[in-house]
Amino acid sequence: MKLAIVTAYPPSKVTLTEYGYHLVKHFRLQKEVTEIILVTDKTEGEKDLAFTEDGCKITVKECWRFNDYSNLFKINKAISATKPDAVLFNLQFLKFGDKKIPAALGLMLPLMCKMKGIPTISLLHNIMEQVDLENAGITSNYFLKKAYNVIGNVLTKFVLASDVVAVTISKYQTILEKKYESRNVALIPHGSFETPPEPTYDLPEGPKKVMAFGKFGTYKKVEVLIEAVELIRQRTDQNIEIVIAGTDSPNTPGYLDGIKKKYIHVEQMHFTGYVAEEDVPVIFSESAVVVFPYTSTTGSSGVLHQAGSYGKAVVLPDLGDLSILVKEEGFKGEFFEPENVASLADAIEQILEHDSYRKYLAMANYRAACSLPMSEITKMYVEYFKVLQVAKSKGFTLDVPLVEKELMA
Repeated sequence: MKLAIVTAYPPSKVTLTEYGYHLVKHFRLQKEVTEIILVTDKTEGEKDLAFTEDGCKITVKECWRFNDYSNLFKINKAISATKPDAVLFNLQFLKFGDKKIPAALGLMLPLMCKMKGIPTISLLHNIMEQVDLENAGITSNYFLKKAYNVIGNVLTKFVLASDVVAVTISKYQTILEKKYESRNVALIPHGSFETPPEPTYDLPEGPKKVMAFGKFGTYKKVEVLIEAVELIRQRTDQNIEIVIAGTDSPNTPGYLDGIKKKYIHVEQMHFTGYVAEEDVPVIFSESAVVVFPYTSTTGSSGVLHQAGSYGKAVVLPDLGDLSILVKEEGFKGEFFEPENVASLADAIEQILEHDSYRKYLAMANYRAACSLPMSEITKMYVEYFKVLQVAKSKGFTLDVPLVEKELMA
């Protein structure tokens, strides 16, 4: 199978970049995939394709940019020129831009591929029905929210034109099936990027590092984390270092610079900036606990799966999507009330003060992560592509609920 994967890819700063990297890394090891056409965004610097394992051929087509109005045509041209046997889109609603027109045009691509007769799967990491537009930094205006929801319904229908739409949370599958009467929505878990050897769960000497990881400023805000740690320092003798690992969200440039100025008086606080792929294992392994200072969620969490892979205890906001994900995939953590400093301080302190509890959470998360490695997730996609190819050769429309029963049998 010659597989085209349309995704942002390192060193890109566009959303879902890291997930794109691991899709490519693991698809190339599937025996059914003979070549990957990486249809990706243009970046300064070479694409990170330095894999250690032997795998299939990778052909890179850098042909689109964030917020480029011509992305639809450029990506379509690249797909037509390379003639893949199947296409996988790694999507969320602001994948191709945070401006309405380029974002919308990019989401028409699955429909165009379907019209070409190419077996097409779209991995949709979030759905408009579950996005808090204000917290996500899109709009707080009442009328614009209504407009975005109407537009979101139309864009969702574009994506649902794919042969299969994959979602990572069961709630998303239920919503799309009921609201849009869809029979082509598959539940395929997010998966864990890496499954390193089981760690010792011991911490390095020195301060206990409380780490947040991601792109900050919209629904990921670090003020509550900094103030919670300061509160713990006031009431305990814990030696704590705050680690803010990552960059600003594209929607909130300058956010972290503002945080540095506002909390310049806070001791033992480290901002890493962009974390390169090879540095991810180090920054996770050195952390005592990984905190999710979110005010809302926009889908499954790659950071949660990474924390599990490296055997880390986690502190999570008591929010719908994360709560569902934790229950469905077997992760464990301490929960806190979103934006509540005291509640977050209690949750972090509970882990730092009781090392046996920290290790219990860490071990549970490692087991959960190992149960869903990306190698198994990409194998699920390959099985769907194989069924799709048979269905198209016989002129059938795929009925995903029936296929899921067959694959689970």
